[in-house]
Amino acid sequence: MHHQQTELQKGLKIRHITMISLGGIIGAGLFIGSGSLINMAGPASIFSYAFAGLLVVLVMRMLGEMSIVNPSSGSFATYAREALGQWAGYTIGWLYWFFWVIVIAVESIAGANIIQYWFPSLPSWSLSLLLTFLLTLTNMYSVKSFGEFEYWFSLIKVVSIALFLILGGAIIFGLIPGVESPGTSNLLHRGGFLPNGISSIFLGITLVMFSFMGSEIVATAAGETKNPEKAITVATNSVIYRILIFYLGSILVLVTILPWDSHTLLKNPFVSVLEILKIPAAAQIMNFIVLTAVLSCLNSGLYSSSRMLLTMAQNGDAPRMFLKINKKGVPLQAILGCTAISYISVGFNYLSPDKIFLFLVNASGGVALLVYLVIAFSHLRMRRKYEKENPEALKIKMWLFPYLTYATILAIIVLFIAMAFIDSLRSQFFLTTLIALSVIGSFFVSKNKKSIDLLPEEQNQMSLHSKAE
Repeated sequence: MHHQQTELQKGLKIRHITMISLGGIIGAGLFIGSGSLINMAGPASIFSYAFAGLLVVLVMRMLGEMSIVNPSSGSFATYAREALGQWAGYTIGWLYWFFWVIVIAVESIAGANIIQYWFPSLPSWSLSLLLTFLLTLTNMYSVKSFGEFEYWFSLIKVVSIALFLILGGAIIFGLIPGVESPGTSNLLHRGGFLPNGISSIFLGITLVMFSFMGSEIVATAAGETKNPEKAITVATNSVIYRILIFYLGSILVLVTILPWDSHTLLKNPFVSVLEILKIPAAAQIMNFIVLTAVLSCLNSGLYSSSRMLLTMAQNGDAPRMFLKINKKGVPLQAILGCTAISYISVGFNYLSPDKIFLFLVNASGGVALLVYLVIAFSHLRMRRKYEKENPEALKIKMWLFPYLTYATILAIIVLFIAMAFIDSLRSQFFLTTLIALSVIGSFFVSKNKKSIDLLPEEQNQMSLHSKAE
């Protein structure tokens, strides 16, 4: 056992981490999903994004504080285990892994549908498997290859959003000849700024939270860079302007230029803005950008799920076969394990899209909120521990501790419970709760089974090892 390499490769550079932190928050949800939210809440949808963004900023601040003291590829699952107990690390680790393997399947299917726009004769199922296979290869080769692909995917997304904001601003301020500025007509004169009431903002927040999932990947990736402290500092400090510029900036441009009740929003609001400028092949350009966002999410999903599976195996919560790390410092078996589950999920989409696959997607729907909740609870305990044992290690500190941490916990709990009272999210609430309770139950069942199977001497060794941790 000891001759086997157990160290992940420190192959990610600061430029990789910087660009991953910038582009990681920009997903297909922004390019496509934002339209339906604006159509539902009107111009006030910007408040939904602002509040959800604020929660993510606070959670990322907590995660950054813990990560800079203890950089780990297991990230928040490691901190949950240390702060709340083995059951918490086990539960949130498996839930997070489950979330990402389902996302890999969803994104591969979305990517296949986009490619069919150009090549309609190719079967969607084969394209889904091909995309997953190709990005699996990049993750298998080295962590540096993952970083390079994610760097360029993120760069394309960041440049695209930056150009969109410049063009949108030019339209709003009437700087483009032949294109009339909408002024405030779409903001105030189509039923007002809050056409569907305050409840639509609240509903929007619960939907938007899922769009921000992925911000936490940087904390995992920092464990595979030679300078984790600098990487985490860059990612943590930049999260505010990432959300402010990329999300709030884009939504402000969209709600100002496009009528909130327009049906074009339900297709692709970004294409609609480009068509106002009479840009040739606007749909083609946007399809390419959305495909980039999808591939980026797929790439990140394979990386995140494999690292979480490796961490679970290291803690004895997953089969030991996933412990193996090859000569390039890559957890090969963990990557293949995640890929295999995603292949199965893609198969479910074509065999039973309205039952099994829909169940899996809905069951993962509330995981984002549970992950953020566990990070916040872990932070409460870990911050007090760090202040007693190693206060000089706190290079990044959560603002107004513990009050903002308590406020974040309360807000997340309210949002999660609110899902039970929203028709479109009720099934996600109950299925996520069911899956979470099942995972917690499996922990205690497996723990009891291990205790029965172990010899008395082994039980004593396990107990001593647990205390040492």
